[in-house]
Amino acid sequence: MLLHPFKYMKISIVGASGYVGGELLRLLLWHPGVELAQATSGRNAGRYLYQVHPNLRGRTALQFIHPDKLEPCDLLFLALPHGEAAKAIERYAGLAERIIDCSADFRLADLAAYKRWYGEDHPAPAWLGRFIYGLPEVSREALRGARYASGVGCNATASNLALLPLVQAGLIDLTKPVLIEVKVGSSEGGATGSESSHHPERAGAVRSFAPVGHRHSAEIRQVTGLENTHLSITSVELVRGALATAHAFATRPLAEKDLWQAYRAFAKGQPFLRIVKERQGIYRYPEPKILAGSNFADIGFALDPESGRIVSICAIDNLMKGAAGSAVQCMNLMLGLDETLGLDFPGLHPV
Repeated sequence: MLLHPFKYMKISIVGASGYVGGELLRLLLWHPGVELAQATSGRNAGRYLYQVHPNLRGRTALQFIHPDKLEPCDLLFLALPHGEAAKAIERYAGLAERIIDCSADFRLADLAAYKRWYGEDHPAPAWLGRFIYGLPEVSREALRGARYASGVGCNATASNLALLPLVQAGLIDLTKPVLIEVKVGSSEGGATGSESSHHPERAGAVRSFAPVGHRHSAEIRQVTGLENTHLSITSVELVRGALATAHAFATRPLAEKDLWQAYRAFAKGQPFLRIVKERQGIYRYPEPKILAGSNFADIGFALDPESGRIVSICAIDNLMKGAAGSAVQCMNLMLGLDETLGLDFPGLHPV
Protein backbone atom coordinates (compact mmCIF):
# COMPACT_ATOMS: atom_id res chain seq x y z
CA MET A 1 0.00 0.00 0.00
CA LEU A 2 1.38 3.42 -0.97
CA LEU A 3 2.11 5.55 2.08
CA HIS A 4 0.72 9.09 1.88
CA PRO A 5 -0.32 8.60 -1.78
CA PHE A 6 -1.45 12.18 -2.40
CA LYS A 7 1.81 13.97 -1.63
CA TYR A 8 5.47 13.65 -2.40
CA MET A 9 7.49 12.16 0.42
CA LYS A 10 10.18 14.51 1.72
CA ILE A 11 13.60 12.87 1.62
CA SER A 12 16.85 14.21 3.07
CA ILE A 13 20.45 12.98 2.94
CA VAL A 14 23.03 13.24 5.70
CA GLY A 15 26.57 13.17 4.32
CA ALA A 16 25.69 14.07 0.74
CA SER A 17 29.10 15.28 -0.43
CA GLY A 18 30.69 11.84 -0.94
CA TYR A 19 30.33 9.51 -3.90
CA VAL A 20 27.41 7.54 -2.45
CA GLY A 21 25.74 10.78 -1.37
CA GLY A 22 26.21 12.14 -4.89
CA GLU A 23 24.56 9.09 -6.41
CA LEU A 24 21.65 9.39 -3.99
CA LEU A 25 21.24 13.03 -5.04
CA ARG A 26 21.27 12.08 -8.72
CA LEU A 27 18.68 9.36 -8.24
CA LEU A 28 16.37 11.33 -5.96
CA LEU A 29 16.39 14.51 -8.06
CA TRP A 30 15.04 12.50 -11.00
CA HIS A 31 12.77 10.27 -8.92
CA PRO A 32 9.08 10.78 -9.81
CA GLY A 33 7.68 9.94 -6.39
CA VAL A 34 9.72 11.89 -3.84
CA GLU A 35 10.95 15.39 -3.09
CA LEU A 36 14.56 16.03 -2.10
CA ALA A 37 14.32 18.34 0.91
CA GLN A 38 17.82 18.76 2.36
CA ALA A 39 21.37 17.53 1.86
CA THR A 40 23.97 17.96 4.59
CA SER A 41 27.73 18.43 4.48
CA GLY A 42 29.73 19.98 7.28
CA ARG A 43 32.63 21.18 5.15
CA ASN A 44 30.49 22.21 2.16
CA ALA A 45 27.63 23.99 3.95
CA GLY A 46 26.41 26.90 1.85
CA ARG A 47 27.79 25.59 -1.42
CA TYR A 48 25.49 24.51 -4.23
CA LEU A 49 25.16 20.78 -4.75
CA TYR A 50 26.53 21.06 -8.29
CA GLN A 51 29.73 22.66 -7.02
CA VAL A 52 30.62 19.30 -5.47
CA HIS A 53 28.70 17.05 -7.87
CA PRO A 54 29.09 18.83 -11.24
CA ASN A 55 26.84 16.35 -13.07
CA LEU A 56 23.91 17.97 -11.23
CA ARG A 57 24.53 21.40 -12.74
CA GLY A 58 21.32 22.97 -14.04
CA ARG A 59 19.14 20.39 -12.27
CA THR A 60 18.84 21.90 -8.80
CA ALA A 61 19.45 25.12 -6.89
CA LEU A 62 19.69 23.35 -3.53
CA GLN A 63 22.63 24.13 -1.28
CA PHE A 64 24.32 21.92 1.27
CA ILE A 65 23.28 22.67 4.82
CA HIS A 66 25.22 22.10 8.02
CA PRO A 67 24.19 18.84 9.75
CA ASP A 68 23.06 20.83 12.79
CA LYS A 69 20.34 22.48 10.65
CA LEU A 70 18.74 19.22 9.54
CA GLU A 71 14.94 19.38 9.74
CA PRO A 72 12.35 16.59 10.11
CA CYS A 73 11.50 14.63 6.96
CA ASP A 74 9.64 11.47 5.93
CA LEU A 75 12.73 9.38 5.17
CA LEU A 76 16.38 10.02 5.90
CA PHE A 77 19.37 8.56 4.08
CA LEU A 78 22.59 8.37 6.09
CA ALA A 79 25.72 8.34 3.91
CA LEU A 80 28.31 8.81 6.63
CA PRO A 81 31.71 7.24 7.38
CA HIS A 82 31.67 4.01 9.33
CA GLY A 83 30.56 4.43 12.94
CA GLU A 84 29.07 7.91 12.63
CA ALA A 85 25.46 6.86 12.00
CA ALA A 86 25.32 4.50 14.98
CA LYS A 87 26.68 7.15 17.36
CA ALA A 88 23.85 9.57 16.49
CA ILE A 89 21.04 7.15 15.60
CA GLU A 90 18.73 8.41 18.37
CA ARG A 91 18.90 11.94 16.99
CA TYR A 92 18.23 10.81 13.43
CA ALA A 93 15.33 8.59 14.50
CA GLY A 94 13.77 11.66 16.11
CA LEU A 95 13.91 13.51 12.79
CA ALA A 96 12.56 10.85 10.43
CA GLU A 97 10.07 8.01 10.68
CA ARG A 98 12.15 5.97 8.26
CA ILE A 99 15.93 5.67 7.91
CA ILE A 100 18.22 3.99 5.41
CA ASP A 101 21.82 3.83 6.58
CA CYS A 102 24.32 3.30 3.77
CA SER A 103 27.28 2.55 6.06
CA ALA A 104 28.23 -0.75 7.65
CA ASP A 105 26.87 0.24 11.06
CA PHE A 106 23.69 -1.86 10.97
CA ARG A 107 24.43 -4.59 8.42
CA LEU A 108 25.38 -7.38 10.78
CA ALA A 109 22.67 -8.93 12.92
CA ASP A 110 25.05 -10.44 15.47
CA LEU A 111 26.88 -8.31 18.04
CA ALA A 112 29.73 -10.78 18.37
CA ALA A 113 30.24 -10.83 14.60
CA TYR A 114 30.31 -7.02 14.58
CA LYS A 115 33.00 -6.94 17.25
CA ARG A 116 35.02 -9.63 15.51
CA TRP A 117 35.07 -7.91 12.13
CA TYR A 118 35.11 -4.26 13.20
CA GLY A 119 37.31 -4.59 16.27
CA GLU A 120 35.02 -2.82 18.74
CA ASP A 121 31.69 -3.12 20.50
CA HIS A 122 28.71 -1.79 18.58
CA PRO A 123 27.95 1.85 19.55
CA ALA A 124 24.17 1.29 19.55
CA PRO A 125 23.50 -2.40 20.27
CA ALA A 126 19.81 -1.88 20.99
CA TRP A 127 19.32 -0.67 17.42
CA LEU A 128 21.09 -3.48 15.61
CA GLY A 129 18.07 -5.77 15.44
CA ARG A 130 15.75 -3.03 14.16
CA PHE A 131 17.40 -2.71 10.76
CA ILE A 132 16.46 -4.92 7.80
CA TYR A 133 19.43 -5.91 5.65
CA GLY A 134 19.10 -3.67 2.61
CA LEU A 135 19.48 -6.07 -0.30
CA PRO A 136 16.01 -6.43 -1.85
CA GLU A 137 16.97 -9.65 -3.61
CA VAL A 138 17.07 -11.34 -0.20
CA SER A 139 14.94 -9.07 2.04
CA ARG A 140 12.16 -7.83 -0.25
CA GLU A 141 9.16 -8.81 1.85
CA ALA A 142 10.73 -7.64 5.10
CA LEU A 143 11.53 -4.27 3.51
CA ARG A 144 7.94 -3.58 2.49
CA GLY A 145 6.73 -0.92 4.90
CA ALA A 146 9.83 -1.24 7.10
CA ARG A 147 11.06 1.72 9.12
CA TYR A 148 14.79 1.00 9.11
CA ALA A 149 17.07 -0.53 6.48
CA SER A 150 20.81 -1.02 6.46
CA GLY A 151 23.13 -0.45 3.58
CA VAL A 152 24.98 -3.22 1.77
CA GLY A 153 28.67 -3.74 1.15
CA CYS A 154 29.52 -3.49 -2.53
CA ASN A 155 31.93 -6.45 -2.46
CA ALA A 156 29.47 -8.44 -0.38
CA THR A 157 26.63 -7.66 -2.79
CA ALA A 158 28.55 -8.85 -5.84
CA SER A 159 29.65 -11.98 -3.95
CA ASN A 160 26.20 -12.74 -2.54
CA LEU A 161 24.44 -12.37 -5.88
CA ALA A 162 27.05 -14.64 -7.45
CA LEU A 163 26.59 -17.35 -4.81
CA LEU A 164 22.89 -17.26 -3.98
CA PRO A 165 21.67 -19.09 -7.13
CA LEU A 166 23.85 -22.04 -6.10
CA VAL A 167 23.00 -21.76 -2.40
CA GLN A 168 19.25 -21.71 -2.97
CA ALA A 169 19.49 -24.70 -5.31
CA GLY A 170 21.60 -26.66 -2.81
CA LEU A 171 24.38 -27.20 -5.35
CA ILE A 172 27.45 -26.27 -3.25
CA ASP A 173 29.54 -28.97 -1.58
CA LEU A 174 29.77 -27.60 1.97
CA THR A 175 32.77 -29.79 2.83
CA LYS A 176 34.98 -27.75 0.48
CA PRO A 177 35.97 -24.09 0.68
CA VAL A 178 34.29 -21.44 -1.44
CA LEU A 179 36.80 -18.93 -2.82
CA ILE A 180 35.73 -15.45 -3.95
CA GLU A 181 37.92 -12.92 -5.74
CA VAL A 182 36.50 -9.43 -6.27
CA LYS A 183 38.08 -6.89 -8.60
CA VAL A 184 37.10 -3.34 -7.67
CA GLY A 185 37.39 0.20 -9.00
CA SER A 186 38.94 3.19 -7.30
CA SER A 187 35.61 4.80 -6.30
CA GLU A 188 35.29 2.11 -3.66
CA GLY A 189 37.90 4.07 -1.71
CA GLY A 190 35.56 7.06 -1.40
CA ALA A 191 35.86 10.73 -2.33
CA THR A 192 38.65 11.61 0.10
CA GLY A 193 42.08 11.29 -1.49
CA SER A 194 44.96 9.30 -0.01
CA GLU A 195 48.49 8.23 -0.88
CA SER A 196 47.18 5.06 -2.50
CA SER A 197 44.64 6.98 -4.61
CA HIS A 198 47.22 9.51 -5.89
CA HIS A 199 47.09 9.20 -9.68
CA PRO A 200 50.74 8.13 -10.26
CA GLU A 201 50.28 5.40 -7.66
CA ARG A 202 46.75 4.28 -8.63
CA ALA A 203 46.86 4.48 -12.43
CA GLY A 204 47.57 1.13 -14.11
CA ALA A 205 47.39 -0.71 -10.79
CA VAL A 206 46.40 -4.33 -10.31
CA ARG A 207 46.88 -4.30 -6.57
CA SER A 208 46.04 -6.88 -3.93
CA PHE A 209 44.11 -4.69 -1.54
CA ALA A 210 42.81 -7.27 0.94
CA PRO A 211 43.95 -10.83 0.14
CA VAL A 212 42.42 -12.02 3.43
CA GLY A 213 40.34 -10.64 6.27
CA HIS A 214 38.07 -8.21 4.43
CA ARG A 215 35.11 -7.11 6.57
CA HIS A 216 32.57 -7.86 3.86
CA SER A 217 33.27 -11.54 4.53
CA ALA A 218 30.89 -11.23 7.47
CA GLU A 219 28.01 -10.11 5.24
CA ILE A 220 28.63 -12.93 2.80
CA ARG A 221 28.49 -15.51 5.57
CA GLN A 222 25.40 -13.90 7.09
CA VAL A 223 23.46 -13.78 3.82
CA THR A 224 24.51 -17.07 2.23
CA GLY A 225 24.91 -19.15 5.39
CA LEU A 226 28.25 -20.40 4.01
CA GLU A 227 30.84 -20.37 6.78
CA ASN A 228 33.67 -21.82 4.67
CA THR A 229 33.96 -18.77 2.39
CA HIS A 230 37.22 -16.95 1.72
CA LEU A 231 37.28 -13.47 0.16
CA SER A 232 40.09 -11.58 -1.60
CA ILE A 233 39.86 -8.03 -2.97
CA THR A 234 41.99 -6.70 -5.84
CA SER A 235 42.05 -3.06 -6.98
CA VAL A 236 42.15 -2.66 -10.76
CA GLU A 237 42.25 0.12 -13.37
CA LEU A 238 38.59 1.03 -13.12
CA VAL A 239 36.68 3.90 -11.50
CA ARG A 240 33.25 2.31 -11.04
CA GLY A 241 32.52 -1.36 -10.81
CA ALA A 242 33.01 -4.62 -8.96
CA LEU A 243 33.39 -8.07 -10.48
CA ALA A 244 33.04 -11.06 -8.16
CA THR A 245 34.34 -14.43 -9.34
CA ALA A 246 33.34 -17.21 -6.95
CA HIS A 247 34.68 -20.77 -7.10
CA ALA A 248 32.68 -23.58 -5.53
CA PHE A 249 32.42 -27.32 -5.98
CA ALA A 250 29.21 -29.13 -6.79
CA THR A 251 27.46 -31.60 -4.51
CA ARG A 252 26.94 -34.00 -7.43
CA PRO A 253 27.76 -34.34 -11.13
CA LEU A 254 26.10 -31.47 -13.00
CA ALA A 255 25.33 -30.45 -16.53
CA GLU A 256 25.00 -26.86 -17.72
CA LYS A 257 21.24 -27.25 -17.89
CA ASP A 258 21.20 -27.81 -14.12
CA LEU A 259 22.94 -24.48 -13.59
CA TRP A 260 20.66 -22.71 -16.05
CA GLN A 261 17.72 -23.98 -14.02
CA ALA A 262 19.24 -22.72 -10.76
CA TYR A 263 20.10 -19.27 -12.10
CA ARG A 264 16.75 -18.78 -13.79
CA ALA A 265 14.95 -19.79 -10.61
CA PHE A 266 16.93 -17.23 -8.61
CA ALA A 267 16.54 -14.42 -11.15
CA LYS A 268 12.78 -14.95 -11.57
CA GLY A 269 10.92 -11.96 -10.16
CA GLN A 270 14.13 -10.00 -9.57
CA PRO A 271 13.81 -6.87 -11.72
CA PHE A 272 17.49 -5.92 -11.56
CA LEU A 273 19.08 -9.31 -12.12
CA ARG A 274 20.15 -10.37 -15.61
CA ILE A 275 21.73 -13.68 -16.55
CA VAL A 276 24.67 -13.13 -18.89
CA LYS A 277 26.06 -16.24 -20.54
CA GLU A 278 26.54 -16.01 -24.29
CA ARG A 279 28.21 -18.39 -26.70
CA GLN A 280 30.06 -15.66 -28.58
CA GLY A 281 30.90 -11.97 -28.57
CA ILE A 282 32.89 -9.71 -26.25
CA TYR A 283 30.34 -9.61 -23.42
CA ARG A 284 29.82 -13.33 -22.96
CA TYR A 285 30.07 -13.01 -19.19
CA PRO A 286 29.17 -10.21 -16.75
CA GLU A 287 31.20 -7.04 -17.23
CA PRO A 288 31.00 -4.09 -14.80
CA LYS A 289 32.10 -1.54 -17.40
CA ILE A 290 28.71 -1.43 -19.12
CA LEU A 291 26.83 -1.16 -15.80
CA ALA A 292 28.17 2.29 -14.85
CA GLY A 293 25.32 4.31 -13.35
CA SER A 294 22.96 1.33 -13.40
CA ASN A 295 21.25 -0.62 -10.63
CA PHE A 296 21.42 -3.86 -12.59
CA ALA A 297 23.48 -6.84 -11.44
CA ASP A 298 24.61 -9.21 -14.17
CA ILE A 299 25.22 -12.82 -13.12
CA GLY A 300 26.74 -15.68 -15.08
CA PHE A 301 28.50 -18.98 -14.64
CA ALA A 302 30.83 -21.60 -16.10
CA LEU A 303 31.15 -25.29 -15.24
CA ASP A 304 34.12 -27.64 -15.30
CA PRO A 305 32.30 -31.00 -15.44
CA GLU A 306 35.45 -33.04 -14.81
CA SER A 307 36.30 -31.46 -11.47
CA GLY A 308 32.80 -30.30 -10.53
CA ARG A 309 34.07 -26.76 -10.11
CA ILE A 310 31.47 -24.04 -10.65
CA VAL A 311 32.64 -20.52 -11.40
CA SER A 312 29.90 -18.00 -10.61
CA ILE A 313 30.31 -14.38 -11.69
CA CYS A 314 28.52 -11.16 -10.77
CA ALA A 315 29.17 -7.64 -12.06
CA ILE A 316 27.75 -4.48 -10.51
CA ASP A 317 28.38 -0.75 -10.28
CA ASN A 318 29.73 -0.52 -6.74
CA LEU A 319 28.16 2.92 -6.19
CA MET A 320 24.76 1.80 -7.48
CA LYS A 321 23.74 -1.81 -6.85
CA GLY A 322 26.51 -1.88 -4.26
CA ALA A 323 25.29 1.25 -2.45
CA ALA A 324 22.95 4.06 -3.57
CA GLY A 325 20.91 2.09 -6.11
CA SER A 326 20.04 -0.67 -3.67
CA ALA A 327 19.28 1.99 -1.05
CA VAL A 328 16.76 3.73 -3.33
CA GLN A 329 15.28 0.34 -4.22
CA CYS A 330 14.82 -0.20 -0.48
CA MET A 331 13.22 3.24 -0.18
CA ASN A 332 10.70 2.35 -2.87
CA LEU A 333 9.74 -0.83 -1.04
CA MET A 334 9.54 0.92 2.33
CA LEU A 335 7.26 3.62 0.92
CA GLY A 336 4.99 1.24 -0.96
CA LEU A 337 6.22 2.36 -4.39
CA ASP A 338 7.15 0.24 -7.39
CA GLU A 339 10.62 -0.92 -6.42
CA THR A 340 12.03 -0.07 -9.85
CA LEU A 341 10.89 3.57 -9.75
CA GLY A 342 13.71 5.94 -10.68
CA LEU A 343 16.13 3.08 -11.30
CA ASP A 344 15.58 2.06 -14.92
CA PHE A 345 18.80 3.51 -16.39
CA PRO A 346 20.52 0.58 -18.18
CA GLY A 347 24.12 1.78 -18.23
CA LEU A 348 26.19 2.99 -21.19
CA HIS A 349 27.86 1.38 -24.18
CA PRO A 350 30.46 2.26 -25.21
CA VAL A 351 31.88 3.98 -22.19
